[in-house]
Amino acid sequence: MPGHEGWIRSLDFVHETNDTASDILLASASQDKYIRLWRFHKGSELPAMSSAANDPSLGAFGKSLSNKPHYVGKDDSRHSITFEALLIGHEDWIYTAKWCLSDRPNAQPRLLSASADNSLAIWEREQESGYWVCTTRLGEISTQKGSTSATGSTGGFWIGLWSPDGSLVTSLGRTGSWRVWQQEADSDRWLQQVGISGHVKEVKDLAWSRDGSYLLSTGSDQTTRLLSQQVADSDFTWHEVSRPQIHGYDLNCIDTLGANRFISGADEKLLRVFDKPKAVANLVARLRGAADTTTDDLPDAANIPMLGLSNKAVTAADNEEEALDETTSTDRDAADPATAITKATLDLDHPPLEDHLARHTLWPEHEKLYGHGYEISAVAASQDGSLVATACRASSIDHAVIRLYETKDWREIKPSLSAHSLTVTALAFSGDDRYLLSVGRDRQWVVFERQGDGNTYDLLTRNMKGHSRMILGCSWAPRSGDAGHVFATAGRDKSVKVWVKGASDDWVCKTAIATSSSATAVSFDSVIDGSAVALACGSEDGNVLLVTLDTQTWDVVQKAEIGGHERPSGAINALRWRPGAEEGGCRMLAIASEDCSVRLLNVKGLGAK
Repeated sequence: MPGHEGWIRSLDFVHETNDTASDILLASASQDKYIRLWRFHKGSELPAMSSAANDPSLGAFGKSLSNKPHYVGKDDSRHSITFEALLIGHEDWIYTAKWCLSDRPNAQPRLLSASADNSLAIWEREQESGYWVCTTRLGEISTQKGSTSATGSTGGFWIGLWSPDGSLVTSLGRTGSWRVWQQEADSDRWLQQVGISGHVKEVKDLAWSRDGSYLLSTGSDQTTRLLSQQVADSDFTWHEVSRPQIHGYDLNCIDTLGANRFISGADEKLLRVFDKPKAVANLVARLRGAADTTTDDLPDAANIPMLGLSNKAVTAADNEEEALDETTSTDRDAADPATAITKATLDLDHPPLEDHLARHTLWPEHEKLYGHGYEISAVAASQDGSLVATACRASSIDHAVIRLYETKDWREIKPSLSAHSLTVTALAFSGDDRYLLSVGRDRQWVVFERQGDGNTYDLLTRNMKGHSRMILGCSWAPRSGDAGHVFATAGRDKSVKVWVKGASDDWVCKTAIATSSSATAVSFDSVIDGSAVALACGSEDGNVLLVTLDTQTWDVVQKAEIGGHERPSGAINALRWRPGAEEGGCRMLAIASEDCSVRLLNVKGLGAK
């Protein structure tokens, strides 16, 4: 059946009426920006002539619309196929076309199309003329389509779906967000609802805020996302509340600095520090049912200048006129008009929609940290927030150094810490900031000790053969009472080892925990339950092993594995226990995986002996 001039991306069938003996309509969506409808009519006789070729709105297309019949099947299953209609209206490739036919008597089919022009279109046939027309268009104005999602582009809608009863439509786009619209029966309007969002590529790292009020995730889709809890009556749901960083490089690592700041490292060889804007702080507190905790020194929001690459702090305007005046400035730092911000825009009482997330929830950039020669591989902040330790990918001892920066005036503390010969894969400060632990691809772990009350660290001890293969993760155990400093390391040799500090300044392997495949992540819970503590171990095959350890002997007391649909399908890149007290007798564990997911699990009954 000829006609399309581009790749055909979607096909969908529907009966013309609820009568199963009625004709069948086929919708074909193409990259030529058009949808063609085809009629399947049972028998050898042709159906009534389609009016498509005589539709004056098609103009020159009418001459090229062939209605030559085609036949399929034989005997009782013989059908004729004729061209029915050409649907024109999208400005870019059309990815999907889906029919909806309700159960109501005399119901007519409706067609939903999703396009790269950032829109969904609903098509219906007019009763009087028989022409197919676009009755509803949802999504974004195509003129706002920019080069990145920070300036308005969504990269198009890839999928368009109906709910079973036809009262909801949803779409999925490049930014990883499901957008949902619900039809109001009384006004016949389609109103956007809160959808579901997430990463579209591998999630590389996680970081909880120090009070556990929100979770930051970052990954290869070049975004940093903030997840927070919404408390409504007895329901507790988690939503993406902010998209602090929309970057041009893959992001590899992240950590929080106090309550209102975080630092992230990417493939661009430098680290960036961001401050929480007032609008996001207020929204996080409001959704959790807490009082606003912002201070006057926080900026209202952030924007990306039209000719810039860094998020700039901005002050929200009182109305749209003032906001547009600010964006029409000829200054180099003038913002994109599509991202003009008003106070009313920032004042939300519900999780933000995708349009808002992509434009108005950026965090202003506070500082850049230079020094590394290759892609950033690891970052860790001290418990008191005064220091940041960073490392980059390396194949020689010259680049496999750990750089320390103090956060007061962001000065690098020299000399750099040198011990590894290959990439440092993970860094961790002990709970009292006395020690800095590093592990790497060279199979060794190294402990540096803080010198006095200063910000300098010196090499204390190292184990050149901590694992038989590269070490990919590390974590310090919480301290309680007379318990000494204890840490765990995760290695590609399919083991997680627990190292206990002896009488001298050295650590010995007290316990080795076998994993189902290469151990890629490890995390101690920050809370000791009696004389036991929980340890989470992640593997390359997506398995998460939960272990309870006796804090007196550091022997394994209890084991459990995450199974079924709760288990990620890709390698585990990061594990982080939520700080703070239990909720409902459960501890929360955040999991970042290669399968593009961030999972939050409530863990109950693990931690007590």
